[in-house]
Amino acid sequence: MSNVHVIDHPLVQHKLTLMRNKEASTNSFRRLLGELASLMAYEITRDMSLQEVQVETPLETTTGRMIDGKKLVLVSILRAGNGILEGMLNVVPGARVGHIGLYRDPETLKPVEYYFKMPSEMQERDIIVVDPMLATGNSAIAAIEKLKALSPKSIKFVCLLTCPEGVAAMQAAHPDVPIYTASIDRQLNEHGYILPGLGDAGDRIFGTK
Repeated sequence: MSNVHVIDHPLVQHKLTLMRNKEASTNSFRRLLGELASLMAYEITRDMSLQEVQVETPLETTTGRMIDGKKLVLVSILRAGNGILEGMLNVVPGARVGHIGLYRDPETLKPVEYYFKMPSEMQERDIIVVDPMLATGNSAIAAIEKLKALSPKSIKFVCLLTCPEGVAAMQAAHPDVPIYTASIDRQLNEHGYILPGLGDAGDRIFGTK
């Protein structure tokens, strides 16, 4: 589990607990996810490289440090990943955005791809893949395998919740990809949902059943 980072900041944990409540409205759930994703983004981007730039203050010329947001790509696993994506873009608005469309076959629990669109020149870019839940791990594993074929500089995976089964599956398939999460929950149930979890993140974000 050395490559798994649990972000236990009090504000992150507070908002996660509010999101777990089954009585939370769609509006509240969506807003909390955006806020939580923004908070997580600070920790996830802690090791981003900086470059020195000259800037004119009202008083004189000085040197400051800035990140090159254009080298970063946030990749959303559709559809639920978009809930995290918006919150992270609030913190790193210069990042490029890619999308991978995957849905989980209800019988096999295996991912089925239906969409893939990425920025150009991925070899020069650092990728952060976002999806609220790392449950069986099948969708995340498939998405990262597809992204590795583009030879990016680095890949990180960010989720709201995961479980021991999801972590084990991801580390077996992609041991080089660090996982960032707000919680490692107890287990999966027989339908591939995380327990205690918070239900289906996509349905709760978009108000669908």
